[in-house]
Amino acid sequence: MIRYLAQRVLQAVVVLWAAFTISFGVLFLLPSDPVSLAADAAGSGTPVDAAAIAELQARYGLDQPVWVQYWNSLSGAVRGDFGFSISTGQSVTTAIFDALPSTLALATTALVLSVLFGGTIAFLATYTRIGWLRNLLFSIPPLGVAVPTFWVGLLLLQVFSFQLRVFPAFGDQGASSLVLPAITLALPTGAVIAQVLATSMNSTWKQPFVESARAKGVSRLRIQTKHVARLSSIPAFTIAGVLVGNLLAGSVVVETVFSRAGVGRLTQTSVMAQDIPVVQGIVVLTSLVFVSVNLIVDLLYPLIDPRIVSEYKKPERASGETSVKEKVDV
Repeated sequence: MIRYLAQRVLQAVVVLWAAFTISFGVLFLLPSDPVSLAADAAGSGTPVDAAAIAELQARYGLDQPVWVQYWNSLSGAVRGDFGFSISTGQSVTTAIFDALPSTLALATTALVLSVLFGGTIAFLATYTRIGWLRNLLFSIPPLGVAVPTFWVGLLLLQVFSFQLRVFPAFGDQGASSLVLPAITLALPTGAVIAQVLATSMNSTWKQPFVESARAKGVSRLRIQTKHVARLSSIPAFTIAGVLVGNLLAGSVVVETVFSRAGVGRLTQTSVMAQDIPVVQGIVVLTSLVFVSVNLIVDLLYPLIDPRIVSEYKKPERASGETSVKEKVDV
Protein backbone atom coordinates (compact mmCIF):
# COMPACT_ATOMS: atom_id res chain seq x y z
CA MET A 1 0.00 0.00 0.00
CA ILE A 2 2.84 2.40 0.83
CA ARG A 3 4.50 1.69 -2.51
CA TYR A 4 1.17 2.13 -4.32
CA LEU A 5 0.54 5.49 -2.62
CA ALA A 6 4.07 6.61 -3.41
CA GLN A 7 3.55 5.77 -7.09
CA ARG A 8 0.26 7.65 -7.20
CA VAL A 9 1.78 10.69 -5.48
CA LEU A 10 4.62 10.67 -8.02
CA GLN A 11 2.08 10.47 -10.85
CA ALA A 12 0.16 13.36 -9.31
CA VAL A 13 3.33 15.47 -9.19
CA VAL A 14 4.00 14.72 -12.87
CA VAL A 15 0.42 15.67 -13.80
CA LEU A 16 0.65 18.94 -11.86
CA TRP A 17 3.99 19.79 -13.48
CA ALA A 18 2.66 18.98 -16.96
CA ALA A 19 -0.48 21.07 -16.45
CA PHE A 20 1.57 24.00 -15.17
CA THR A 21 4.07 23.76 -18.05
CA ILE A 22 1.42 23.49 -20.77
CA SER A 23 -0.56 26.44 -19.41
CA PHE A 24 2.63 28.54 -19.22
CA GLY A 25 3.58 27.64 -22.79
CA VAL A 26 0.14 28.36 -24.23
CA LEU A 27 -0.14 31.75 -22.53
CA PHE A 28 3.41 32.71 -23.47
CA LEU A 29 2.80 31.92 -27.16
CA LEU A 30 -0.24 34.19 -27.38
CA PRO A 31 0.60 37.21 -29.55
CA SER A 32 -0.69 40.00 -27.30
CA ASP A 33 0.99 41.42 -24.20
CA PRO A 34 -0.76 40.95 -20.81
CA VAL A 35 0.75 44.17 -19.44
CA SER A 36 -0.57 46.19 -22.38
CA LEU A 37 -4.00 44.59 -21.95
CA ALA A 38 -4.00 45.46 -18.24
CA ALA A 39 -2.88 49.02 -18.90
CA ASP A 40 -5.71 49.50 -21.41
CA ALA A 41 -8.33 47.69 -19.29
CA ALA A 42 -11.06 50.09 -20.42
CA GLY A 43 -10.51 49.04 -24.02
CA SER A 44 -10.25 52.62 -25.26
CA GLY A 45 -7.35 51.83 -27.57
CA THR A 46 -5.41 54.89 -26.35
CA PRO A 47 -1.64 54.37 -26.65
CA VAL A 48 0.01 53.76 -23.28
CA ASP A 49 3.34 55.31 -22.35
CA ALA A 50 6.14 52.92 -23.32
CA ALA A 51 8.07 53.71 -20.15
CA ALA A 52 5.09 52.72 -18.01
CA ILE A 53 4.73 49.47 -19.94
CA ALA A 54 8.43 48.70 -19.45
CA GLU A 55 8.17 49.41 -15.73
CA LEU A 56 5.20 47.04 -15.36
CA GLN A 57 6.96 44.34 -17.37
CA ALA A 58 10.00 44.62 -15.10
CA ARG A 59 7.79 44.49 -12.00
CA TYR A 60 6.21 41.20 -13.07
CA GLY A 61 9.45 39.79 -14.54
CA LEU A 62 8.08 39.72 -18.09
CA ASP A 63 11.22 41.39 -19.44
CA GLN A 64 13.36 38.36 -18.57
CA PRO A 65 14.11 35.39 -20.86
CA VAL A 66 11.33 32.84 -21.10
CA TRP A 67 13.25 30.12 -19.27
CA VAL A 68 13.90 32.50 -16.35
CA GLN A 69 10.20 33.41 -16.23
CA TYR A 70 9.29 29.71 -16.27
CA TRP A 71 11.74 28.80 -13.51
CA ASN A 72 10.64 31.69 -11.29
CA SER A 73 6.98 30.79 -11.79
CA LEU A 74 7.59 27.08 -11.17
CA SER A 75 9.68 27.59 -8.05
CA GLY A 76 7.08 29.97 -6.67
CA ALA A 77 4.27 27.50 -7.42
CA VAL A 78 6.15 24.76 -5.53
CA ARG A 79 6.12 27.06 -2.49
CA GLY A 80 2.42 27.85 -3.03
CA ASP A 81 3.22 31.39 -4.17
CA PHE A 82 1.80 32.24 -7.59
CA GLY A 83 2.63 35.92 -7.36
CA PHE A 84 0.24 38.76 -8.12
CA SER A 85 -2.41 39.29 -10.73
CA ILE A 86 -1.27 41.41 -13.65
CA SER A 87 -4.78 42.78 -14.16
CA THR A 88 -5.68 43.71 -10.57
CA GLY A 89 -2.43 43.56 -8.60
CA GLN A 90 -4.12 41.28 -6.06
CA SER A 91 -2.39 38.21 -4.68
CA VAL A 92 -3.27 35.19 -6.83
CA THR A 93 -3.86 33.00 -3.78
CA THR A 94 -6.20 35.59 -2.29
CA ALA A 95 -8.10 36.01 -5.57
CA ILE A 96 -8.62 32.26 -5.94
CA PHE A 97 -9.65 31.65 -2.34
CA ASP A 98 -12.08 34.59 -2.48
CA ALA A 99 -13.78 33.03 -5.52
CA LEU A 100 -13.56 29.41 -4.32
CA PRO A 101 -16.51 29.25 -1.83
CA SER A 102 -19.08 30.23 -4.47
CA THR A 103 -17.76 27.64 -6.94
CA LEU A 104 -17.56 24.95 -4.24
CA ALA A 105 -21.21 25.55 -3.31
CA LEU A 106 -22.23 25.40 -6.96
CA ALA A 107 -20.16 22.31 -7.80
CA THR A 108 -21.22 20.41 -4.66
CA THR A 109 -24.91 21.09 -5.24
CA ALA A 110 -24.59 20.18 -8.92
CA LEU A 111 -22.77 16.95 -8.04
CA VAL A 112 -25.52 15.88 -5.63
CA LEU A 113 -28.21 16.68 -8.19
CA SER A 114 -26.34 14.88 -10.98
CA VAL A 115 -25.91 11.72 -8.87
CA LEU A 116 -29.60 11.76 -7.95
CA PHE A 117 -30.66 12.43 -11.54
CA GLY A 118 -28.29 9.95 -13.17
CA GLY A 119 -28.80 7.24 -10.56
CA THR A 120 -32.59 7.48 -10.71
CA ILE A 121 -32.68 7.33 -14.52
CA ALA A 122 -30.33 4.33 -14.62
CA PHE A 123 -32.18 2.52 -11.81
CA LEU A 124 -35.61 2.94 -13.36
CA ALA A 125 -34.43 2.17 -16.90
CA THR A 126 -32.91 -1.17 -15.87
CA TYR A 127 -35.63 -2.10 -13.37
CA THR A 128 -38.82 -1.51 -15.35
CA ARG A 129 -40.17 -4.17 -17.69
CA ILE A 130 -42.39 -1.77 -19.62
CA GLY A 131 -40.81 -1.52 -23.06
CA TRP A 132 -41.78 2.02 -24.06
CA LEU A 133 -40.84 3.44 -20.66
CA ARG A 134 -37.50 1.65 -20.74
CA ASN A 135 -36.71 3.04 -24.19
CA LEU A 136 -37.75 6.52 -23.11
CA LEU A 137 -35.53 6.45 -20.05
CA PHE A 138 -32.57 5.14 -22.04
CA SER A 139 -32.98 8.00 -24.55
CA ILE A 140 -32.71 10.73 -21.88
CA PRO A 141 -28.95 10.49 -21.14
CA PRO A 142 -27.78 10.98 -24.76
CA LEU A 143 -30.06 14.00 -25.02
CA GLY A 144 -28.66 15.44 -21.79
CA VAL A 145 -25.09 15.06 -23.07
CA ALA A 146 -25.87 16.58 -26.47
CA VAL A 147 -27.70 19.72 -25.28
CA PRO A 148 -25.29 22.70 -24.86
CA THR A 149 -24.89 23.90 -21.28
CA PHE A 150 -25.29 27.57 -22.12
CA TRP A 151 -28.57 26.84 -23.96
CA VAL A 152 -29.97 25.03 -20.93
CA GLY A 153 -28.98 27.96 -18.72
CA LEU A 154 -30.60 30.52 -20.99
CA LEU A 155 -33.78 28.40 -21.24
CA LEU A 156 -34.04 28.09 -17.45
CA LEU A 157 -33.50 31.84 -17.12
CA GLN A 158 -36.24 32.60 -19.62
CA VAL A 159 -38.80 30.29 -18.02
CA PHE A 160 -38.14 30.41 -14.28
CA SER A 161 -36.65 33.90 -13.90
CA PHE A 162 -38.14 36.17 -16.55
CA GLN A 163 -41.57 34.56 -17.01
CA LEU A 164 -42.47 32.74 -13.78
CA ARG A 165 -40.18 34.89 -11.60
CA VAL A 166 -39.54 31.98 -9.23
CA PHE A 167 -35.75 32.25 -9.00
CA PRO A 168 -33.40 35.22 -9.36
CA ALA A 169 -31.73 35.57 -12.72
CA PHE A 170 -28.28 36.73 -11.66
CA GLY A 171 -25.96 36.94 -8.69
CA ASP A 172 -25.04 34.56 -5.89
CA GLN A 173 -27.01 35.82 -2.92
CA GLY A 174 -28.82 33.08 -1.01
CA ALA A 175 -29.82 29.51 -1.76
CA SER A 176 -32.46 30.51 -4.32
CA SER A 177 -29.80 31.96 -6.62
CA LEU A 178 -28.02 28.58 -6.58
CA VAL A 179 -30.91 26.49 -7.92
CA LEU A 180 -30.86 27.33 -11.63
CA PRO A 181 -27.04 27.32 -12.01
CA ALA A 182 -26.79 23.99 -10.17
CA ILE A 183 -29.46 22.39 -12.37
CA THR A 184 -27.75 23.72 -15.49
CA LEU A 185 -24.42 22.29 -14.40
CA ALA A 186 -25.90 19.00 -13.17
CA LEU A 187 -27.75 17.98 -16.35
CA PRO A 188 -24.77 17.00 -18.55
CA THR A 189 -22.90 15.41 -15.65
CA GLY A 190 -25.98 13.47 -14.55
CA ALA A 191 -26.50 12.30 -18.13
CA VAL A 192 -22.98 10.83 -18.20
CA ILE A 193 -23.59 9.07 -14.88
CA ALA A 194 -26.89 7.68 -16.20
CA GLN A 195 -25.26 6.36 -19.37
CA VAL A 196 -22.39 4.63 -17.60
CA LEU A 197 -24.49 3.30 -14.74
CA ALA A 198 -27.32 2.01 -16.93
CA THR A 199 -24.90 0.16 -19.20
CA SER A 200 -23.16 -1.38 -16.23
CA MET A 201 -26.43 -2.40 -14.56
CA ASN A 202 -27.64 -4.00 -17.78
CA SER A 203 -24.46 -6.04 -17.91
CA THR A 204 -24.67 -7.00 -14.23
CA TRP A 205 -28.23 -8.29 -14.65
CA LYS A 206 -26.82 -10.93 -17.03
CA GLN A 207 -24.32 -12.30 -14.50
CA PRO A 208 -24.75 -15.87 -13.16
CA PHE A 209 -25.23 -14.77 -9.56
CA VAL A 210 -28.39 -12.92 -10.59
CA GLU A 211 -29.83 -16.13 -12.01
CA SER A 212 -28.92 -17.91 -8.78
CA ALA A 213 -30.70 -15.24 -6.74
CA ARG A 214 -33.78 -15.53 -8.94
CA ALA A 215 -33.75 -19.30 -8.51
CA LYS A 216 -33.76 -18.82 -4.75
CA GLY A 217 -36.87 -16.65 -4.99
CA VAL A 218 -35.23 -13.27 -4.28
CA SER A 219 -37.42 -10.41 -5.47
CA ARG A 220 -36.40 -8.28 -8.45
CA LEU A 221 -36.30 -5.13 -6.30
CA ARG A 222 -33.99 -6.71 -3.74
CA ILE A 223 -31.64 -8.01 -6.44
CA GLN A 224 -31.55 -4.55 -8.00
CA THR A 225 -30.86 -2.67 -4.77
CA LYS A 226 -28.79 -5.19 -2.85
CA HIS A 227 -26.57 -6.65 -5.55
CA VAL A 228 -26.84 -5.09 -9.01
CA ALA A 229 -26.71 -1.41 -8.02
CA ARG A 230 -23.72 -1.83 -5.74
CA LEU A 231 -21.55 -3.74 -8.19
CA SER A 232 -22.59 -1.55 -11.10
CA SER A 233 -21.45 1.62 -9.37
CA ILE A 234 -17.77 0.78 -9.92
CA PRO A 235 -17.60 2.13 -13.52
CA ALA A 236 -19.34 5.30 -12.36
CA PHE A 237 -16.68 5.74 -9.67
CA THR A 238 -14.00 5.13 -12.28
CA ILE A 239 -15.02 8.25 -14.23
CA ALA A 240 -15.27 10.38 -11.08
CA GLY A 241 -12.24 12.37 -12.18
CA VAL A 242 -13.88 13.09 -15.53
CA LEU A 243 -17.07 14.17 -13.77
CA VAL A 244 -15.17 16.56 -11.52
CA GLY A 245 -13.44 17.94 -14.60
CA ASN A 246 -16.83 18.45 -16.27
CA LEU A 247 -18.10 20.34 -13.24
CA LEU A 248 -15.06 22.61 -13.11
CA ALA A 249 -15.11 23.23 -16.87
CA GLY A 250 -18.87 23.78 -16.87
CA SER A 251 -18.61 26.31 -14.07
CA VAL A 252 -16.89 28.70 -16.50
CA VAL A 253 -19.98 28.76 -18.72
CA VAL A 254 -22.56 28.62 -15.92
CA GLU A 255 -21.00 31.37 -13.80
CA THR A 256 -20.77 33.56 -16.88
CA VAL A 257 -24.39 32.99 -17.88
CA PHE A 258 -25.70 33.60 -14.35
CA SER A 259 -23.17 36.34 -13.47
CA ARG A 260 -21.80 34.48 -10.46
CA ALA A 261 -18.47 35.46 -8.95
CA GLY A 262 -16.53 32.20 -8.77
CA VAL A 263 -13.46 30.37 -10.01
CA GLY A 264 -15.11 29.78 -13.39
CA ARG A 265 -15.78 33.47 -13.91
CA LEU A 266 -12.26 34.27 -12.67
CA THR A 267 -10.85 31.80 -15.19
CA GLN A 268 -12.75 33.38 -18.05
CA THR A 269 -11.64 36.93 -17.23
CA SER A 270 -8.04 35.87 -16.56
CA VAL A 271 -7.73 34.01 -19.87
CA MET A 272 -9.18 36.98 -21.76
CA ALA A 273 -6.63 39.26 -20.06
CA GLN A 274 -3.78 36.73 -20.41
CA ASP A 275 -3.26 37.05 -16.67
CA ILE A 276 -0.60 34.32 -16.51
CA PRO A 277 -0.18 34.07 -12.71
CA VAL A 278 -3.93 33.71 -12.07
CA VAL A 279 -4.45 31.19 -14.87
CA GLN A 280 -1.55 29.08 -13.64
CA GLY A 281 -2.86 29.15 -10.08
CA ILE A 282 -6.28 27.97 -11.26
CA VAL A 283 -4.75 25.25 -13.47
CA VAL A 284 -2.70 23.88 -10.57
CA LEU A 285 -5.74 23.97 -8.26
CA THR A 286 -8.00 22.11 -10.69
CA SER A 287 -5.27 19.57 -11.48
CA LEU A 288 -4.77 18.97 -7.76
CA VAL A 289 -8.50 18.37 -7.31
CA PHE A 290 -8.51 15.99 -10.28
CA VAL A 291 -5.63 13.80 -9.06
CA SER A 292 -6.93 13.82 -5.48
CA VAL A 293 -10.37 12.61 -6.53
CA ASN A 294 -8.88 9.81 -8.61
CA LEU A 295 -6.68 8.69 -5.73
CA ILE A 296 -9.64 8.65 -3.32
CA VAL A 297 -11.70 6.63 -5.81
CA ASP A 298 -8.93 4.04 -6.14
CA LEU A 299 -8.79 3.66 -2.37
CA LEU A 300 -12.58 3.25 -2.16
CA TYR A 301 -12.76 0.38 -4.66
CA PRO A 302 -12.29 -2.41 -2.08
CA LEU A 303 -15.10 -0.94 0.06
CA ILE A 304 -17.53 -1.10 -2.87
CA ASP A 305 -16.56 -4.60 -3.97
CA PRO A 306 -14.50 -6.65 -1.46
CA ARG A 307 -13.46 -8.98 -4.28
CA ILE A 308 -11.26 -6.26 -5.72
CA VAL A 309 -7.94 -6.72 -4.00
CA SER A 310 -4.79 -5.91 -5.92
CA GLU A 311 -1.50 -7.21 -4.60
CA TYR A 312 1.90 -7.98 -5.95
CA LYS A 313 3.35 -11.43 -5.38
CA LYS A 314 6.66 -13.04 -5.94
CA PRO A 315 5.74 -16.68 -6.58
CA GLU A 316 7.96 -19.47 -5.51
CA ARG A 317 10.18 -20.62 -8.33
CA ALA A 318 12.24 -23.62 -9.07
CA SER A 319 15.98 -23.38 -9.40
CA GLY A 320 17.06 -21.71 -12.62
CA GLU A 321 13.77 -19.83 -13.10
CA THR A 322 13.72 -16.05 -13.15
CA SER A 323 11.48 -14.22 -10.68
CA VAL A 324 8.21 -12.99 -12.09
CA LYS A 325 6.28 -10.07 -10.63
CA GLU A 326 2.61 -10.53 -11.26
CA LYS A 327 -0.45 -8.62 -10.26
CA VAL A 328 -3.32 -10.77 -9.04
CA ASP A 329 -6.88 -9.46 -9.07
CA VAL A 330 -8.99 -11.47 -6.67
